[in-house]
Amino acid sequence: MKRLITSEEAIEILNKAGCSIQIIHHCKAVSNLAIKYAREIKIKGIKINVELVRIGGLLHDIGRSRTHGIDHAVIGADIVRSFDLPDSVVHIVERHIGSGIPAEETAKLGLPNRDFLPETLEEKVVSYADKLIEGNHEIGFDEALERFSREFGESNAIVKRFKRMHTELFQGLGSKS
Repeated sequence: MKRLITSEEAIEILNKAGCSIQIIHHCKAVSNLAIKYAREIKIKGIKINVELVRIGGLLHDIGRSRTHGIDHAVIGADIVRSFDLPDSVVHIVERHIGSGIPAEETAKLGLPNRDFLPETLEEKVVSYADKLIEGNHEIGFDEALERFSREFGESNAIVKRFKRMHTELFQGLGSKS
């Protein structure tokens, strides 16, 4: 079984892949926010792998070392595979985009014809945290929602998935996040 790497090893991999310092700072910020959410979830008695969230958050944008297009997730997953990391990390990298993208939307985006929807709780937490980090600073859910609504239109599927993810992760947890 492939082992989960340390944070230091993840940062080393980002550097080896050629990520800019800005991307590395963004990845650290996403990881930190995702860890905060994962800990809130775990305190409520829900099983979540906080260390997987930490490493997935650190590596989620590794594909931006090669492209800033939507395909950075697919390229990033390939990079993570090349370092022989667990599939659980590969899936976080590959499925963090757009609050998830179903197969029926991938063709028009130039992605492989398959789902890029976060499935596990760890995948969802990293994907969600990524939407709340601009550069390396945190914005609130309402600000992120307003930005997505402006960019894509309030009734767009991406906006709806983002709202659903927020509700799924925090409704009933008593979180103020």
